Amino acid sequence: MKLAGIKTDVTITEYEGHALSLLKECELQGFDGVVCVGGDGSASEVAHALLLRAQKNAGMETDCLLTPVRAQLPLGVIPAGSTNVLAHSLHGVPHVVTAALHIILGHIQPVDVCTFSTTGRLLRFGFSAMFGFGGRTLALAEKHRWMSPNQRRDFAVIKALAKLKKAQGSSKSGDGEEWQVTRGQILNVSIMAIPCLCSVAPRGLAPNTRLNNGSMALIIVRNTSRPAFVKHLKRYASVQNQFNFPFVETYTVEEVKVQQKNNLNGHNSDERHEPHEIGLENSFPWNVDGDLMEVASEVHVKLHPRLISLYGGDVEDMNDGKATCNCL
Repeated sequence: MKLAGIKTDVTITEYEGHALSLLKECELQGFDGVVCVGGDGSASEVAHALLLRAQKNAGMETDCLLTPVRAQLPLGVIPAGSTNVLAHSLHGVPHVVTAALHIILGHIQPVDVCTFSTTGRLLRFGFSAMFGFGGRTLALAEKHRWMSPNQRRDFAVIKALAKLKKAQGSSKSGDGEEWQVTRGQILNVSIMAIPCLCSVAPRGLAPNTRLNNGSMALIIVRNTSRPAFVKHLKRYASVQNQFNFPFVETYTVEEVKVQQKNNLNGHNSDERHEPHEIGLENSFPWNVDGDLMEVASEVHVKLHPRLISLYGGDVEDMNDGKATCNCL
């Protein structure tokens, strides 16, 4: 940034939520963008903070947020974490210099964002989430922070697989006009507004999703045997289709509700972009952009197209010339 003649005001965050508290009150006038040097959790926290700040400035009530306003400043993400899903999805590679060049040249990419709400209350903004196996794995990893990131990830995956629940699955649908309902024993639910590229899934956890195509990928893994589930997980690292299993269902949606089965109500629709409702027997932790979110009640996930701008884009699209900006 210094070599490119860009002025920066650097703050080192010291704890979870530090960036959120800083951006709540920080004077943002005079800055052209905000840059996060960190992993997915840090980048998601900064994006959440920028969007909350935009709602506050617009006088929006976040307890009943139907149509949020766009973030006022673009966000740059320089990868410095263990997975770097957001940076990888933005740039095609989790490469520090590539990310920095996009910021310096001022390449802006509008990106879709999800709101996660419960009982009419906003929980957070985010780009992707996993519920079930993905949430339990993160909860286990968080209890072993003394391990290195790769060690605790592998340990948590193995332990979660060892405790994989086995039950018979079932589904039910009706003839309603709005919600398509999926019921039964489900091992994992993935809801992703971005493709979620990473080293363990080079094609992406949701390879058919784009950064701003106005829809989310909903991937439901129903109950199956442990060997079959492991085979499905291994496919993410290969060129084979990870969804080509009878127990895996994929949908393209704009809204999803996840709730306990005994509280479920709703109907079926064949429309591709209709809201989708999922019933599960038990509640589990959520993995939202690599952060743990524990919610006992129904969670409503809704997509909001192009809600935030991120520095990024195809490297081939870089054009000549100088860009000037001040970054926080």
